[in-house]
Amino acid sequence: MEMRRAIKLGLVAVVGLGLAGCTSIRESRGYVVDAVLVNSVQPGIDNQRSVEGTLGRPSFTSQFGEPTWYYVSSVTGRRPFVRPRIRQHAVMAIKFDAKGNVASVERSGMERVAFLRPDGDSTPTLGRERGFLEDLFGNIGQVGAPGAGGPGGP
Repeated sequence: MEMRRAIKLGLVAVVGLGLAGCTSIRESRGYVVDAVLVNSVQPGIDNQRSVEGTLGRPSFTSQFGEPTWYYVSSVTGRRPFVRPRIRQHAVMAIKFDAKGNVASVERSGMERVAFLRPDGDSTPTLGRERGFLEDLFGNIGQVGAPGAGGPGGP
């Protein structure tokens, strides 16, 4: 009777470990969103200093155009041995006027994410196809040849 009980207990343990290995791993990337803090930023009331004090440093800032701070947050789920997939994605863009006051706050999510699917392992280029030996030995006699206009020319 004890042997049967030990076998059942062992079987339950093996099944439990097997199911635990199939669970998804959840990872937060970027800015960790706190709804209370995010909703507290108000256009016309806050400025750059108060936004930084409330939300912290932005994920990145605009380099051109009107000053904009971006707070990017992603939550991914990944099963063992599989690429992570985005489960949630949020971007908050805070635009400032010339005086540094908040002009507008825009929020977007998964609807604005662009998924790129590369086609193969090579990038198509214009021009003729060259083989390995042509790439390796193609410039022999080309650099500094007479008439080439290089340093060894006339």
